[in-house]
Amino acid sequence: MEKVTNNLSELIRKYDVPVPRYTSYPTVPTWDTERFSAPKWVHAVEKVFDETNVTKGISLYIHLPFCESLCTYCACNVRITKNHNVEERYLHAIIAEWELYRYIFGSVPVIRELHIGGGTPTFFSPENLRKLLTGILKNNFIHPEHEFSFEGHPNNTTREHLEVFYNAGFRRVSYGVQDLDIQVQKAINRIQPFENLERVVKISREIGFQSIGFDLIYGLPYQTEQSIMNTFQQVITLRPDRIAFYSYAHVPWVRPGQRGYEDANLPNDITKRALYNSGKKILNDSGYHDIGMDHFALKHDTLYHAAQRGKLHRNFMGYTTAQAELLIGLGASAISDAKYAYAQNARKVEDYESQVSQNKLAVFKGHLQTDEDLDIRNCILNIACGRDVNKNQLLKLDHGNLLQALETMKEENIIELSDEGLKVTESGKAFIRNICYAFDRRAALQQSDKNIFSKGI
Repeated sequence: MEKVTNNLSELIRKYDVPVPRYTSYPTVPTWDTERFSAPKWVHAVEKVFDETNVTKGISLYIHLPFCESLCTYCACNVRITKNHNVEERYLHAIIAEWELYRYIFGSVPVIRELHIGGGTPTFFSPENLRKLLTGILKNNFIHPEHEFSFEGHPNNTTREHLEVFYNAGFRRVSYGVQDLDIQVQKAINRIQPFENLERVVKISREIGFQSIGFDLIYGLPYQTEQSIMNTFQQVITLRPDRIAFYSYAHVPWVRPGQRGYEDANLPNDITKRALYNSGKKILNDSGYHDIGMDHFALKHDTLYHAAQRGKLHRNFMGYTTAQAELLIGLGASAISDAKYAYAQNARKVEDYESQVSQNKLAVFKGHLQTDEDLDIRNCILNIACGRDVNKNQLLKLDHGNLLQALETMKEENIIELSDEGLKVTESGKAFIRNICYAFDRRAALQQSDKNIFSKGI
């Protein structure tokens, strides 16, 4: 295991503070409803669509929020129910919302990227998912380099689910693993035997999926270095093409389900980083390469190729190989990005369905980008995706707090500063979220009496 040095321990204690994950800039908590309106959002969508649809295509994200039980680690917008009668009405609203956007576009969209997440997308029956995909994909152009992906739950993903997605053009699937230790699984209310994971991976490969990803989490209650190592030793026997190894976001004041265990059951900051290092070492020794924040991939995977070519991109779906500048989010709480503006849909399923049934977009808050916002966003994207910022980009941002923070990070060997610009050091990889935070001019607006972000390390 990679040991934590005394100096690194001090830096971890210093920087293990609440900071955003920066899937956007500015981040969602700073968006508002007063200066934002649906007409302004529509204008931004029209502008970016006209500029980029033919050349780059667009990205689609569909949020399916339903789950049969609550996993307490989860920070997603979910609706817990065992009533599957909710499926058809919700999917009807998704297709109706998409038709509203197609009308706004005014011409046929080129779909470059499609991701279906949740919640639990495989909560829905294969037949209803087939209806959804047919409704979304009909009468569109599909980009020749498209990537369609979905999130599957190993406990309930069936061969029929996988065949529906595959037949619709999906070639990538991501399975939520989180942890394979039974004590940890009981604490987070996600009992998931390794045999179920092994089963769905085997079926996925038999059907023809080309990229299989696993999501794992470190910092969960009762995790130890040994339990993490046991989990990864099992995981690598299945040889997933890519792995996301996320830091657990402990925000019980936001997610009451996380009050089911005490802070004392969670690893402290130094131990938590040791958990990450233990998992990372096994991954590196097994041929996985470090990609951006928290992501690892084998050399043949498209995520690795994108990183090597400097084509990695980051949006609300995480890291992606697509460079589309228009992302449309469909469904309750879904977030959209039109480069010059962001928008978020109503969070409650009933509110979302009601708005769409009235032929209205369900957006309720968002943000219109300033020129400075766009400059900062570009810097943050470059740090998160390529771990560097060129000198010209830095010169656009001259506020004193940034320069002071960067000088301090340089002295701490977190970054290098030169005539070419900023470069994240090897030891600085652990602090990428903190480096991004230094650029965040709106950081003061993102804090409240109770921190809304998880800790950075």
